[in-house]
Amino acid sequence: MKLLLTNIKELLQVRENAPKKLSGEAMKELPTLKNAWVFLNNGVIEDYGTMDQMGPHQGFKTIDCSGKIVLPAWCDSHSHLVYAGNREQEFVDRIKGLSYQEIAEKGGGIVNSAKKLQETSEEELYQQSAARLEEVMSLGTGALEIKSGYGLTTEAETKMLRVAKKLAEEYPVTIKTTFLGAHAIPTEYKGDKDGYLDLICNEMLPKVANENLAEYVDIFCEEGYFSVADMERILIEGKKYNLIPKVHVNQFNSIGGIASAVKHNALSVDHLEVMTNQDIEDLKNCDTMPVALPSCSYFLSIPYAPGRKMIDAGLPLALATDYNPGSTPSGNMNFVVATACIKMRLTPEEAINAATINGAYAMGLSNTHGSITKGKAANLIITKQVPSYGYLPYAFGSNLIDTVIINGEEV
Repeated sequence: MKLLLTNIKELLQVRENAPKKLSGEAMKELPTLKNAWVFLNNGVIEDYGTMDQMGPHQGFKTIDCSGKIVLPAWCDSHSHLVYAGNREQEFVDRIKGLSYQEIAEKGGGIVNSAKKLQETSEEELYQQSAARLEEVMSLGTGALEIKSGYGLTTEAETKMLRVAKKLAEEYPVTIKTTFLGAHAIPTEYKGDKDGYLDLICNEMLPKVANENLAEYVDIFCEEGYFSVADMERILIEGKKYNLIPKVHVNQFNSIGGIASAVKHNALSVDHLEVMTNQDIEDLKNCDTMPVALPSCSYFLSIPYAPGRKMIDAGLPLALATDYNPGSTPSGNMNFVVATACIKMRLTPEEAINAATINGAYAMGLSNTHGSITKGKAANLIITKQVPSYGYLPYAFGSNLIDTVIINGEEV
């Protein structure tokens, strides 16, 4: 399909030679074109420019974007979108004073979700997840990562990843899959963490790799869950199957996981609500992308990742939703971007860069997503008429999206 977007008030994230990621001062820069056009052909960005430079185009559908802003679709590099049911009762328990950890200790949390998922058929799990995917696409997400981790048995973990793979086949959105068997210790292995790690290494990982169900391997490295030594074991084992590390770390405590993840060439380290000066030093001059999940902090009322401090220290930063039933039942990247500005003190330019170019990097999609660059995926957001792109995070409670285009097609 050929689409021509004309009279664009401002075209954001225009980069002729897009960098793979942006760090520090570079995150403050958001190149744009005013009074612009962009031509989409066969699912990719073919050309763009200002209206006074627009030549003739044959056989296209035109969308008039007068008064509207166009930007790359969001790249959500951390989600658990495939899950069963919900955990609204735990939400009420937290309001009454129980902590996330206390809820987990009494059988709630991840283990609760795992029980529901194990009892849900693969077809029902697909239908629930497809509805969520359609919603996040309508909210501007054009690429996302989906983790397992709510199965905690070989059968249930692989079921989750098969559903994610099917979603990738049935929808135009780009989906990357991550094996997160080490998300929590299942009830039947309580007191036998090493036994569960043996199951992951000896049974789950070989099956995931044999069925080509994941590109990445992840672990929840946190007190009460899995240690740094456990993380190193999983990452080393995953590398035998060419699975690239992505790690949950520093959500509640700093226990040395970041330094270890960097040593193992993790593509990203995610959460980072609790960061020491040493953690920031460990992330300097490496290829690992720090990923903040501000809507998780909002929902759990825990600290926000110190995004301002990290960028000022010269680090890159990506933003993602953490969409999951327990700590972030929302896949709305618009809210994530706004919350990063409001609570983490990112500028609109930094937040948009974090949710586009750097989000793409955290999924291994730098060459195809995250910017208005010729040859990249035709994944775009057309806003409603707004005064400026700063208005997007400012009016955080409004849906300011007019049209979403994914793979060259209007969603």
